[in-house]
Amino acid sequence: MSDKARAEFHGAKVLVFLGSDLLVVERDHTPGIPWPRYLDLPGGGREGVESPEACAMRETREEVGLQLSEDQLRLVQIRDSEGRYSWFFAAHLAAEAVTDIVFGDEGVGWSLMAPERYVAHPKAIPPFAAIVAGYLADNPRGTR
Repeated sequence: MSDKARAEFHGAKVLVFLGSDLLVVERDHTPGIPWPRYLDLPGGGREGVESPEACAMRETREEVGLQLSEDQLRLVQIRDSEGRYSWFFAAHLAAEAVTDIVFGDEGVGWSLMAPERYVAHPKAIPPFAAIVAGYLADNPRGTR
């Protein structure tokens, strides 16, 4: 991990697994929003000088009400898109944590789905679907 990617990142996302299912958020259709009505992962933009981990935890709490701790986050990938760094983490929670979800005010709604279904879904954000696919390939079901 480079110091530049940590210092200059612009956002973080989390592959939140509840049991074996992946938590996804349907984006809203506000004019100008990238990927309107597509299926997104919890996460978003950096605020102030927060760390990638703090950003991921805050965004997950704001969007779906789940309180993650830093020790639950596993780095999956740092994506460099023309010098704009995005951090992707995975967090594995018990299936029962679904009762802790409180949907925030960003997006249309949330759902759980098999991660393989997300990867193949026509409304999955393509670069995020590729990251989930890579994570699945690197972490067979028995070792996640």
